[in-house]
This record gives sequence, C-alpha cells and structure tokens, in this order.
Amino acid sequence: MRNPHNEPLVAERQKTRTAGEASPERRCVLTGRHDDRDALIRLALSPVGDVAPDPLARAPGRGAWIGVSRAELAQAMANGKLKGALARAFKGAPLTIPSDLPERTEAALLRALTDRLGIELRAGNMLLGTEKIAQGCRAGAVTFLAHASDAGSDGPNKLAQAWRVGEEAEGTGLKGIILPLDRAALSVALGRDNVVHLALTDDAAAARVAAPLQRLLHFMGRDEKSAGDIAASVANDDFDTKGE
Repeated sequence: MRNPHNEPLVAERQKTRTAGEASPERRCVLTGRHDDRDALIRLALSPVGDVAPDPLARAPGRGAWIGVSRAELAQAMANGKLKGALARAFKGAPLTIPSDLPERTEAALLRALTDRLGIELRAGNMLLGTEKIAQGCRAGAVTFLAHASDAGSDGPNKLAQAWRVGEEAEGTGLKGIILPLDRAALSVALGRDNVVHLALTDDAAAARVAAPLQRLLHFMGRDEKSAGDIAASVANDDFDTKGE
C-alpha cells in the first residue's frame, strides 16, 4: 500500500485477502468449465419449478451455475442445451424455463450491482462529485474509480490523472471504468442528482462492487475488457474478490 503525500480522507484502507485464499470453484452446466464462484451466475429452482436467476447465490435449495454471455444463454435455450443441462443439474425435477430468462438475468445482475453501490454509499465508502473525487484521488484515498456510460472523456481523463498522481502511478494504466449505467440510471440507483462519476475509498468496498460488476460485464459480452478494466479501476490489486 502506498503512503499518500497528503492526509487520507479515510482512516484506513482495509485489506481482506489472506495469502492463498481463493474463491470456491463451480462448474458451468453449459460449458463444463470450472471457474471461481464469483465469475459464474447461479440459477435457482423455485418451489413450483420455475428457473430464475439468483445473482447473490442466496436462494435455498439446489442451484445450477452458468458462465456464459447473454447471447450464449439465448442460443442454449434455442437449441435445447440449457433445458437438458438443467434437467441433469436438478436431478430430473419438473422445471419451467421462462422465455425471457436472458432479460431477467441481466436485470437481476444490474440490480445486484446498483443495490451494492447504494449500500456502499450509505456506508460512507463512496465519494460523489468531481471536486470531492479529485481531492480524494490526489490524497491517495481512492481505491476504485468509475464513470457513467455517457460521461464523455474530459472528466474521466482528468480524474484518472489525479488518481495516478495520488497513487504515485503515473505512466501506468490505472484509470476508471465506464459502468454499464448512464448518469440517469446511476442517479436513480444512488438517490442523487446527476451522478456522473463515483469513487470508493475502501479496498473491501471495491471488492464488493467488483464482484457483481464483473458478472454483469461478462454476461453483457464485455468479457474481453472486463477483467482488465476492473483491474485498472482498483488502486490495490490485493483486494478480496469474493464479494457476496
């Protein structure tokens, strides 16, 4: 952890990962690939047999995990591969797959992300407003930087520069990520007017946001950029990515 030249805006930036600690692995029922639990999406079976997304992996009962994009999920539904995979995963239990499962899944993942952002704001782990964020960046107190999808380039570039200065990381790829939310959606999610930029001031908070964000970006087909973008949006690579 770098020691900022200026007084930090938070008393301590926490580190939650211990040496050798990793997220539990799960197997995608469609591809057969094993991956970290945080990289996959859980599908749950309701008591009446409806298949539904379970983005926080908290629903009771048996679940099935998928690690595909929305387009791949739609294709698996069209060719019957999803139905067969879920029949095996749920041990032949009667099940109904809604025709709009891809849409429901993306909406659930988006809601998980916006809910988490709201929680971090209420917990005091978030900075809003260009000047406050810039101050936090220059003080070395920012651990995650993000922008609305319609933020343009001038504001994000200036904040990224201030962040690199505060982190003594000039000349690196440290920058903020463009969220899959425009300023209107971000403002609604946070209950504030005209939210264009946001910053997190705690490593653990950044990890809790990064987990649902990575799932959403992967599902939306932004997988090629998601890992690098998220890594370049977090000032300390030692954060815990277990999330929920």
